[in-house]
Amino acid sequence: MLPVDDIRLNFNPAALALLNGVLGFLMFGIALDTRLDDFRRVARMPWAMAVGIAAQFLVLPAVTYALTLLLGVGPSIALGMILVACCPPGNISNILTHRARGNVALSVSMTAISNAIAVVVMPLNFALWGGMHPTASALLQTIALNPLEMVGHIVAIIGLPFVLGLWCAHRFPQGTQRIKKAVHVLSLLALVGFIVGAIVGNWRFFLDYVGLVLLAVALHDAIAFATGYGCARVTGLADYERRAVAMEVGVRNAGLGLVLIFSFFGGLGGMAVVAGVWGFWDIIAGLALASWWRRKVPQGGSQQGVKA
Repeated sequence: MLPVDDIRLNFNPAALALLNGVLGFLMFGIALDTRLDDFRRVARMPWAMAVGIAAQFLVLPAVTYALTLLLGVGPSIALGMILVACCPPGNISNILTHRARGNVALSVSMTAISNAIAVVVMPLNFALWGGMHPTASALLQTIALNPLEMVGHIVAIIGLPFVLGLWCAHRFPQGTQRIKKAVHVLSLLALVGFIVGAIVGNWRFFLDYVGLVLLAVALHDAIAFATGYGCARVTGLADYERRAVAMEVGVRNAGLGLVLIFSFFGGLGGMAVVAGVWGFWDIIAGLALASWWRRKVPQGGSQQGVKA
């Protein structure tokens, strides 16, 4: 069996182009459920928003970097963990926050702001922490990753669809209301389908190497949820706000990570396996945590309702 750093997963160019389209459609769907009021709402909860954004873009990548060193994982696995940590959240975090009886208004606003910020911050964050890693940095030098090129790719697949969705939601509110649920369902199913397809298409590799990453992914995911909750707690946020921040930090858009891995890293083994496993484990762990919280009334604040 080849070392995981030496394998390349297969994903043909046509399928990758379609995956880019699916991810853009997913971002368009997130934007359809976003209103300008979500951005104005930041002014009414600046501290909670600042804590959540800092936990995602400052604390989680740093904690992830430390975790890769502590676990002593291979270079490509370390890069995969760092890349996932740098990804923005997906709108499933809003669904899980509602189920967890958390602050849905805060969750929705954080998702919108985080995805806007990630267009620029994500590639810079990844280049910083990946470039500092004692073993993974050599892979980045071999690949010669250009952060500006990654910014352009992210703008194309999440920035432009997000802006288009915001415009449609503002310009055609009634039509948006009728189609947004169907768009959410279709885009999420398509994304899950592609993640499953990537795994099935490279089943031998996943079967051979999943044991190397499953524990790391499970531990990493648990630490991501704990990082969000812990940051919210030490900064004095109410319980129902802590739950929202935990979901926003714990749920990463592994589909975006998978696109970038195939686009810029040639399907590098450890990275692709980490993103593929994270894609389904994250949902399982998030649902389990949300279901547990659902049985407990949040303390220190009144639960916020769901956006229509």
